[in-house]
Parts: sequence; structure tokens; C-alpha cells
Amino acid sequence: MSDMIHIARRELKMGFRNPWAYSFLVLFCTFSLSLLLLNAQNPVQGYSGATGSMLNLILYLLPLMTLFLGSFSLTSEKEDGSWQLLSTYPIGTLSFITGKYVGLAAVLLTIVAFGYGLRGLISGLLGNPVDLLTYVLFLAFSCGLVLLFLSIALLVGSLSRNRWQALTISVSIWFFAIIGWPALLLAVLGLMPYLWIKPLLVVLTFLNPAELVRLYVVIKLGGGSILGPEYYQWVTWVQQPSGSVIFIGICLLWISLSILVVYGIWERGRSRA
Repeated sequence: MSDMIHIARRELKMGFRNPWAYSFLVLFCTFSLSLLLLNAQNPVQGYSGATGSMLNLILYLLPLMTLFLGSFSLTSEKEDGSWQLLSTYPIGTLSFITGKYVGLAAVLLTIVAFGYGLRGLISGLLGNPVDLLTYVLFLAFSCGLVLLFLSIALLVGSLSRNRWQALTISVSIWFFAIIGWPALLLAVLGLMPYLWIKPLLVVLTFLNPAELVRLYVVIKLGGGSILGPEYYQWVTWVQQPSGSVIFIGICLLWISLSILVVYGIWERGRSRA
């Protein structure tokens, strides 16, 4: 535990010294203020066209930001030789990976919290407060994206040899998971027999954390009716009292499995060294 805390503190210091973090902070604050202006023109309560636009803006920025910062953090350990030095100390590989995750998550969640705090403060000063439930769900949406995509970023950083390779893989994952996902989903489901569509849709949704979090928030905002009959079971379990607990459990399982895979990759590399 002490090793993990040490790595997390080290990552926290490095994260706040990273100019990329401040660049994304400015960018996210700009996005937050633009969402505030959008909300001022179209007061948001529940799911609407304005809410959908706001969700899409967050969906484009946060996963890409998380993939870059997370994957670059691990690849820099390889390029700078820091991991070779750390591996000579009695630090467990799992403590190293978990510490990296916790430290990076703290940096990214601070950026998100600052952006939403600034948005809430300015909206209050302007006399146009955001609906509390909508505000909390958007915050949960952003935090969920960060935590899930950070586990993917660590996997990308583990598989990449340098920052350029990490950049290429990160952009590819972001494109397929965010931009190309609807077309990819329709193409795959269109080739399947009708009875396979619903089970395959569930599997593919669980494989894409962006879609998983988006569906949860859209349903919680009351927009489940726009998803179509294929998502009827999703609407049912998300709206039940234990729906949020189940969703959090799924996210924790997703993150845990990803970290275990990353641990396996680094442990194998360490044993070969």
C-alpha cells in the first residue's frame, strides 16, 4: 500500500507539472463555458436536443484527453528509463500500475472538477443555475469516461514502445469508439441473424466504455425512449433502484480487468529483464 501511495504522489506531482495537463484544463474549461452558453439559450432539465449536444461535446474531448495523458505517462517511463530504475527497487508491479492509475485519475478528475466548478460558479453569478440532477449526471458522465478510458490508456501505454506509437493507437481507439462507433455497430449488426442482434448489442456495448456510460446517463436523464426497442432491457435495469449500483459494479469490473491485463504485460516484461 505504501508503494502504491508513493507512486500515486509521484504521478500527481508529475501530472501537475505536465504542460499537456494545463492545455487540456484550458480546453475543458472553454468547453464547459460553451456548454453554459448553450444551456442559457436552451434551459436544460432532463433529456433534450441541447442535452444531447452537450453530451456529445464531452464525449469528443474527455476520452481523447484521457488516452493521451494516460498512455504518454507509461511510455515516458520506458523512454526515459525511469521504469528500469524503479524495477531495481522492491516495488511490486501491481503497486506501480495501481499507483499510476490513482495518480493520473486524481489529475484528470481535478481538471474535470475545476471545469464543472467554474461552470457552476459562473452560472450562479449570471442567475441561470443548472438543474441539480442534470448537473450531477453530467459530472458522473465525465468522471465515468475518465476512469474507464484511463484503464484503456494504461493498456495502450503498456503495448506502445514510444510516444508516437501511443499517439497513433490512442487516436485510432478514440476514432472507432467515439466517431465511427454508430457506423461500425450498424455494419456488424446488419450482417447478423435477427435473433443474434440483442445479445450481440449487449456484448458490443460492454466493450465500448463510451457507449456504456452514454446509455446510462441518457436513460437517467429520461431519454430512454429514443434508444429504440433493442435497448428496452437496458432502460428497465437502469431505471430500477439498484440500477446505479449495478452500473458502478460493471465499471469497477471493467477497470479491474483492464488493470490486471496491464499488470500481466508489465510483470512479463519485468521477468524478462
